[in-house]
Amino acid sequence: MNLDEDDLAAMLAAVRKFAEAELAPHAQERDEKKIFPVDVLQRAGELGLGGLYVGEEHGGIGLPRRAAAAVFVELARGDTAIAAYISIHNMVAWMVDTFATDEVRAAWLPELSAMQKLASYCLTEPDAGSDAAAIRTTARRDGDEYVLRGVKQFISGAGSTDAYLVMARTGGPDARGISAFLVPADSEGLSFGANERKMGWNAQPTRQVVLEDVRVPASHRLGEEGEGFSIAMRGLNGGRINIAACSLGGASWAVERAAVHLRERIAFGKPLSAQQALQFRLADMTTSIEASRCLLERAATALDEGSPDAVQLCAMAKQFVTDQCFEAANAALQLHGGYGYLAEYGVERVVRDLRVHQILEGTNEIMRLIVSRAALEGAA
Repeated sequence: MNLDEDDLAAMLAAVRKFAEAELAPHAQERDEKKIFPVDVLQRAGELGLGGLYVGEEHGGIGLPRRAAAAVFVELARGDTAIAAYISIHNMVAWMVDTFATDEVRAAWLPELSAMQKLASYCLTEPDAGSDAAAIRTTARRDGDEYVLRGVKQFISGAGSTDAYLVMARTGGPDARGISAFLVPADSEGLSFGANERKMGWNAQPTRQVVLEDVRVPASHRLGEEGEGFSIAMRGLNGGRINIAACSLGGASWAVERAAVHLRERIAFGKPLSAQQALQFRLADMTTSIEASRCLLERAATALDEGSPDAVQLCAMAKQFVTDQCFEAANAALQLHGGYGYLAEYGVERVVRDLRVHQILEGTNEIMRLIVSRAALEGAA
């Protein structure tokens, strides 16, 4: 979809209205009670938020990544954890749209794009996190089917979603031996662990996905055998942009709340905003937010344009934005004083939710490795 600035502004206004009406008012309750709001996600699907960059022929809206990132910023202002899940769902939908057979695209994408069906992404394992090429889950060909066996760890939405995009080993021990499969939730032999107790992201369930001789049709393989790792990495480039956008949205909201608090809170006979030290702290936070926005837009544009430095820029954006925005949100909590530590103000929830963004979609240490390797290659 080709959007001009007016169209994009109108779309973002609609997303902002949705976030303010459907996400923000119940974010604290979802966090406290661990509610995964399937009904709210379905209403998000009515706005096209389940297929942001899925092709229009399959119910998506075909946005460029820069526009999609702006959507996630707005969603995260309402509820960072739910925005992050929508990001994961969109990553799976894009993978299906890009790499699945025509049969699988036709069968799954309309409902995924409408969020009538929800998806989870299954790469990480108990002994394979940053070293994703070391996964042990296997997929054995048996006639017109594959038989999958293994355990996936830290899977968002697990037990509550309808499809699982699973990376499994079909060949040798390195990255070239990995393939990708779309596994329906009702597959025999598929089960789930207990919902993990977590620091944040409580509004979306996180469980193990256990595959015990799960059979899927060979047509449910995405791409060719051995292409799974490449598919996963291509998906993660966009995922890194999206999770950075979620950090930016959550931190922007927290910094704005801190500015309001500084204006309204009276101490020693004057508002806190009159204290120069606090003004300087707010200035640094605001600068970090704007620098994050600029790098995020630069990386998303590179991904849209297929630039040769897109992988490096996506890694830069993910590392820088999630680090800076966590620090800004944490500073917003500090500027609230004791009130920032109270659940009713919402800032402590955002801080907890943003912390995991420095870990998932590739830890920020791995992002630094990607960036340094590119810099060293460029110096050769």
